[in-house]
Amino acid sequence: MPTKIEKDSVTGTETTGHEWDGIKELNTPLPKWWIYTFYVTIAASLVYYVLYPSIPLVSSYTKGLLGYDQREDVARSIEVAQAQQAPMVSRIRTATLEQIRADGALNAFAMTGGRIAFNNNCAGCHQAGGAGAKGYPNLADDDWLWGGAPDAISGTIRHGVRSADPDTRQNPMPRFGLDGMLKRSEIEDAADYVLSLSGAKHNEAAAKRGEPIYAEQCVACHGEKGIGNPELGAPRLNDPIWLYGGDRASVIESISNSRAGMMPAWAGRLDDATIKMLTLYVHGLGGGQ
Repeated sequence: MPTKIEKDSVTGTETTGHEWDGIKELNTPLPKWWIYTFYVTIAASLVYYVLYPSIPLVSSYTKGLLGYDQREDVARSIEVAQAQQAPMVSRIRTATLEQIRADGALNAFAMTGGRIAFNNNCAGCHQAGGAGAKGYPNLADDDWLWGGAPDAISGTIRHGVRSADPDTRQNPMPRFGLDGMLKRSEIEDAADYVLSLSGAKHNEAAAKRGEPIYAEQCVACHGEKGIGNPELGAPRLNDPIWLYGGDRASVIESISNSRAGMMPAWAGRLDDATIKMLTLYVHGLGGGQ
């Protein structure tokens, strides 16, 4: 309960009547400059309400005396930028990837445009700078599922992987465990052999048992000694780069149940010039072939 209002003996300021643990709250008024500034902000907000769109209605909003529309302002800015970029974009649209790379100014423009397109459309999965994550390939190394040459990268971007595009990259890995193609013990032995290809920790005896299993079931796609095959999207198995993890449990999971990562097809979503710029940017991240 509030106590009796009194003056503080030290400052001479009235108290609010509230006290906590022997501490009394002073009723100190706000500084005049603060109060006047507050009044000014209220007045300014009223002016804003009158001049600009601000008050929501049932199905619309007040337009304001100035008739300002931020959407229209942004649209005009985009139109201006597109008009300024149109000559370079037109050249990219008609040029080949090799011709773009050979032209210093055009290549610089394409790389800038590609970086923006990548950040807007690709970084959500492949991360900034193409660093990748589990299940999303690193685009800055020299390990490529479907090839790292410009034309190969362009094909992957345009048609995607396991997408609805009729020309999509498509070569599913068998589900050796789920479909009963191999026993659990055979899968474990094959996993140890796969781990041995990259020098990872493995069971030597199991790897020897897994070698003939690999030769019979896996070599057609992944190649002798796990060299991989970009024509089939079959990853290399003889290096330490793993898309879904290189520990024994992850390799067993991949063999048993397969992996079915999907990338959308960007043809139709992005125009031809943007895809070319994106191709050159991805190729230039450091791992392009």
